[in-house]
Amino acid sequence: MSAYGLLFRHVLSKMDPEAAHHLAFSVIEGIPRIGLEKLVARFTRPTSDISVTALGLRFPTPFGLAAGFDKDAKGIRGFGALGFGHVEVGTITSRAQPGNPKPRLFRLIADRAVVNRMGFNNHGAASAALRLARVRSAEHPRPVIGVNIGKSRVVDVDDAVDDYLESTRALAPMADYLVVNVSSPNTPGLRGLQELDRLRPLLAAVKGEAGSTPLLVKIAPDLTDDEVAKIASLAVELGLDGIIATNTTISREGLRTPASVVEAAGAGGLSGAPLAARSLEVLRSIRSVVPSTMCVISVGGVETAADVRARLDAGATLVQGYTAFLYRGPLWAREINRGLSRA
Repeated sequence: MSAYGLLFRHVLSKMDPEAAHHLAFSVIEGIPRIGLEKLVARFTRPTSDISVTALGLRFPTPFGLAAGFDKDAKGIRGFGALGFGHVEVGTITSRAQPGNPKPRLFRLIADRAVVNRMGFNNHGAASAALRLARVRSAEHPRPVIGVNIGKSRVVDVDDAVDDYLESTRALAPMADYLVVNVSSPNTPGLRGLQELDRLRPLLAAVKGEAGSTPLLVKIAPDLTDDEVAKIASLAVELGLDGIIATNTTISREGLRTPASVVEAAGAGGLSGAPLAARSLEVLRSIRSVVPSTMCVISVGGVETAADVRARLDAGATLVQGYTAFLYRGPLWAREINRGLSRA
């Protein structure tokens, strides 16, 4: 077992999951602060050219960090040093909000999975825009920055368009690409925005406000195949630059974790290995509808370089991960980059 595996088994797994997350994040955030950014980056970067050009941008590796880990755009340079070719920050809302009551993050270790009902806890769009501006202006290498925006909890679903536009105005100029998140299960009414009659005006309005910033939409794995196809067709019709598939699932089928533990975790989105099969299905469904030039980012259940390669072979332009970071540790992106370099 690796050193991190021992640390996880004997220390981190016994800590409150959210406390462990904050501890790990503090270490990652500190990499550039103590002058280790270049040293770490030399150790984690790909050993051959595996770069990808998409969204008019060059990604040094097709593998990036999914939204959810860096909610407030505080760790971008640290994650870049660890080997992630892009970092998607957020989900960020126009208004600062504390998220749902704790506890709200739960490990299902037997499934290499996590249940979360964080509820878009973040300090708001204006605050994130200031941090992003500093990262962009600094004379340091950085990963591609994606910005994921969602609906503020206090805003009624009927007023969602204006709320998203407020975030877009603040964050699109600071983003390399922008993502409209309508698929988290942890904000009441949010997933209803995936209905075409609500989604069309929302995406059209955000696209108009985003200007030249590439725009993508992130969808849920719990949609039917027909719903996935219709949203993909809408994205093409509206001239969006891409689709991210998928967010977390509300399904609890096929888990190894005892039912009592799953029930105790309660409501929320499930991420990690159990999502892999459905995420791959949705990717293939989208790719069958959209043109080959459209960017499709696959996320859900990705853990190894072989998993990333399988998504790329199935039509993904880029691949993201998050949950396996908890189980594989800080060298995770390096392992994937080196594995892709050898392929």
